[in-house]
Amino acid sequence: MTNGGAMAKQPLKNKLSLSAHPATDRVSNDWIRVSGAREHNLKNIDVAIPKGKLTVITGPSGSGKSSLALDILFTEGKRRYVESLSSYARQFLGIAKKPEVDRIDGLCPAIAIDQKTVGHNPRSTVGTITEIYDYLRVLFARVGVAHCPDCALPIKAESPEKIAQAIRTTYDGQTITIAAPVIVAKKGEFTQLLLTLYNSGYYRFRIDGVIHRFRSADEVKAIKLAKTYQHSIDLLMDQVEVNNELTPARLLESIETSFKLASGLCKVIAGDKEQLFSSNRMCLNCGHAFPELEPRFFSFNSPIGACPECNGLGMVFTYSNSWYPQQEEYEFESERTCTDCQGARLNKRALSVFINKKNIYQIGELSITDALKFCSSLKLDEQDRTIAEPIVKEVVARLTFLQDVGLSYLSLNRTARTLSGGEGQRIRLATQIGSALSGVLYILDEPSIGLHQRDNDRLINTLKTLRDQGNTVVVVEHDVDTMRVADYIIDMGPAAGIHGGTITATGTPEQLAKNKDSLSGAYLAGTKFIAVPDKIRKPQGWLKLNHAKKNNLKDITVSFPLGVITGVCGVSGSGKSTLIMEELVPALTKELNRPKRRGVSEAQAANLAIAFVQKQIAQGVRVLAGQPDSVESTPIVQDLEGADSLEAMVVIDQSPIGRTPRSNPATYLGIFNEIRDLYTQLPESKARGYKAGRFSFNVAEGRCFECAGEGTIKVSMQFLPDVVMICKSCKGQRYNSETLNIRYKNKNIAHILEMTALEALTFFEAHKNIAKRLRLMCEVGLDYIKLGQTSTTLSGGEAQRIKLVDELAKRGSKTMYILDEPTTGLHSSDIEKLLKVLNRLVDKGNSMIVIEHNLDVLKTMDYLIDMGPEGGDGGGQLVANGTPKEVAVNPKSHTGRYLARAQ
Repeated sequence: MTNGGAMAKQPLKNKLSLSAHPATDRVSNDWIRVSGAREHNLKNIDVAIPKGKLTVITGPSGSGKSSLALDILFTEGKRRYVESLSSYARQFLGIAKKPEVDRIDGLCPAIAIDQKTVGHNPRSTVGTITEIYDYLRVLFARVGVAHCPDCALPIKAESPEKIAQAIRTTYDGQTITIAAPVIVAKKGEFTQLLLTLYNSGYYRFRIDGVIHRFRSADEVKAIKLAKTYQHSIDLLMDQVEVNNELTPARLLESIETSFKLASGLCKVIAGDKEQLFSSNRMCLNCGHAFPELEPRFFSFNSPIGACPECNGLGMVFTYSNSWYPQQEEYEFESERTCTDCQGARLNKRALSVFINKKNIYQIGELSITDALKFCSSLKLDEQDRTIAEPIVKEVVARLTFLQDVGLSYLSLNRTARTLSGGEGQRIRLATQIGSALSGVLYILDEPSIGLHQRDNDRLINTLKTLRDQGNTVVVVEHDVDTMRVADYIIDMGPAAGIHGGTITATGTPEQLAKNKDSLSGAYLAGTKFIAVPDKIRKPQGWLKLNHAKKNNLKDITVSFPLGVITGVCGVSGSGKSTLIMEELVPALTKELNRPKRRGVSEAQAANLAIAFVQKQIAQGVRVLAGQPDSVESTPIVQDLEGADSLEAMVVIDQSPIGRTPRSNPATYLGIFNEIRDLYTQLPESKARGYKAGRFSFNVAEGRCFECAGEGTIKVSMQFLPDVVMICKSCKGQRYNSETLNIRYKNKNIAHILEMTALEALTFFEAHKNIAKRLRLMCEVGLDYIKLGQTSTTLSGGEAQRIKLVDELAKRGSKTMYILDEPTTGLHSSDIEKLLKVLNRLVDKGNSMIVIEHNLDVLKTMDYLIDMGPEGGDGGGQLVANGTPKEVAVNPKSHTGRYLARAQ
C-alpha cells in the first residue's frame, strides 16, 4: 500500500478513481472493489478495501461511514449468501433489499458486529450468548457430584435391595403403584415404543397424567401424540399394598424390571404423591433420588432443570387485569425475586450438584476474571480430569476472549437486557474469535464505545488477532488509537449529511496524516486537536453522597462539585454508572421531591408513604426494617448533603426518542407543532378551514389514504423478500394532494420534513422559536439530520444529543445535568462543537456530571472523579479525584496514566 493515499478526483461524478489505486497493481482477489455506491448520502463513490487487513472507516458523524460498511458491504454480503440457498430456506431467513450500488467484486462472506443490543429475552444471559453456560452444563453432567437437597450428603448409587427396604419403611400400610418412567418430558410420537411394550405384555400406561389401559394394538396407534410437544410416559408395572404379606421377591422384580425398561429409574405412586428412585443416585437418608445427570438437568430453559415456581426466570412477576369492551388487558405491576430459588433460576436438585464446592449458579455469579481462575485451577481425580479436560479447555478459551475485549467485570449470569450496546457488541466479538473462522469479512461499528483507554488497548489486540486468523476486518471508528494501528484508513466527508458521502482520503495512517484533504488526518498528525482550557471553573458548592454501596461500590462517600463540569471516569465495570445512575440520581430525585419542596404537608407525606408500603407488601416485596419509606428494590443510599442550591435534575441518556417510524426529531423537539401552526395561518389554509391536524401524517384528514401516512407500501412476497414500494398516490410524501397544495415560500409540509436541520435553519430564520431549536441541533453536530427522519434510524448518540437540544432550549439555571457518554459516535471535530454547548450550559449557572472515557473530553473537565482500581469486585472504590492535572499525576489511577499523555 505504498501509494494508498493517492486519490484522483473526478469533480463531475464526485468519485474516488481506482485508476490510481494500488489495487490495480495487484491480483483482483486481493481487494474488495465497490463501484457506484449511492446508498443514503453516498455520492456514487468507488472504493477498494484490502483483504486480510485491518481497515478503519472514519470521518465526521453522518458522513456515510455506516452506509458504506453496513448498508453496502454487509447487506450485499448477506444478500448473496441467502440467495445461494433454496427458496424454501429463504422464506424463513428473508432476503435483504439489494443496496444502491453498481457492482462489488471480491466480496467475502460478511458478519456484522454492530451496536444493537443482544436481545430483551429475560432468559438470555452472558453465559448463554457465549455458549459458555452450555459447556458448563455438560461439565456438571459429566463430573458433577450430586448431593441431597435436604441433608446435603453426597448421593451415590444404591442396590434394588436397599431401595426395596426403603419403600417398605416409607409406605408401610399404603397401596402403591410401581411405575417405570420410560419417557420424561421428551418430544416425539413414541407410537413404536408403546407398541413394543404392548407386544411385550404391558398394557397399563400413564401418558401425560392420563391413565390408559390398552386392549389392542389399534388402540395404541390411535393415541397419536403430537411430536412437537413434550410428553411423559409411565409404564404401570404393579399395584401392591405394602404390608407384611408383600413378598420381597415381588417388589424386587418390579423394581429391577423398571430399572431395565427406564434406564435405571423407578417411580412409586401413592395417591397424589410420587417418589423417584434410581439405581444410580439416591439418598436413603431422605429418600431423594437423582436421575442420571444430563445437560438439560442444569438448563433453566427446560422444565427438567428450571425452578417450578418462577419457570426459570429467577423473578416472579405480578400482573393486574383490566377489563375493556371485547377484551381483557393485563398490565405489568411489579417483580420480585423468586422465594424458591432465590433468583438462581434452577430447581433444588440442579443446585445440589457441585464441582469443587460450587454449583453451576455460583460459578455463573463469579466475574469473568474469577470464573477464569476457578476453571483454570479445578481439582479433579484422574478419571474426571480426563473427561473434563476438553470441556474446560473450551470454557477457559472463551472466558479469556471475554477478558481480552474488556469484559472481565461481567458475570455469566448477567442478563442480556441489562447490557449496553457496546458490551453486547464485544460479547459477539469474543464469540467470533472463539469460532476461529477464516476468510470472513468482519464489520464492526465503533467497538471502542464504553471502553476505558486501557481496555481499548486490549480490544485493539483482539482486532489484530481476528485479522491474523486470515480475515478482513473493517471497523467504523473515531478512536485515534485504533486508526494509528490500522493497515488502511478510508476517510469520509468532508462533512455530514448532504455535505458528506464522498471519499476525502485513503491510505495508511502515515499517508493520511500527510494528506491535507483529510480532516481525520489532521487529528492524526496533531495539527488539529482539542485544546485544554486555559483556566478551569471553581466549585460553587458541594453535593456529598454518603455510604454508597449498591452493586460493587465499597460503602464510599463521594463529593461532587457544583457549578462546574465533573467527569466520572474509570476502567470498564469500576462502578461509574452504579455511582451516578443507581445511587446519586435516586438520592437526588428523592431530595428534590421532599414534601417541603413539593408543597406537601408532613402528614400528607406520611400517609402517602404508608399507602406505598402497604401496596408493596401486598405485592410480596419485603420492606426493610427501620426504613418505612423504602423497599428492598430501593437503592441503598443513606444520606445526601448540599442539594439545597439545586432546583431540578435532568438525566440525558441514550435511550430512543421514540419507538415507531412515525416519531422524528421535529415531533420530539416540538418544532413540528409550530410548523403546522404556521401552515394553518396561511391565507389558503384559512380559506379552506384547515386546522393543525390537517398537516399531521398521523391524522386521516390530511394524510395519504393509500399508505396511511407511511409514504411506502409493503407487499409480502412469501419466500421472496418483502417488496417495499414508494406509494404511487403520494409519491412518498405521506400527505394527500390537497394538503400538499398548501405552500409556504414555495415549500409544502412534505418538503419541510425532508430538510436537514441546517437547511431548515436558513428557511425558518425569521421564526424565533423554531430557529432556536434548529440552531441548537446544528451546534451539537446534528446539522445533517432531517426533520422527518424516523427515530428508529437514529443512533443512541444522536438520540442523546436531540434530548440535549430539548433541554438546552427550555432550562434556566440551578439544574444538575447528568450525561452518560455524550461523545458516543462523535468524530473529534464534532466533540469540539459539543463541548462548546456543554460549557455554555454550565456558564448559565448549572452543574453537570458526565460519565465519560474519551481522554479529549476528560482533559477539558473542571473536576474528575476516577473509580476503580479495576472492574467488578476489584472496583467500586474512589481512586482519585481533583482537576485533570491532579489526577494525571496520581500513580494509583489508570486514567491518570493515559491522561498524562493527552495533556
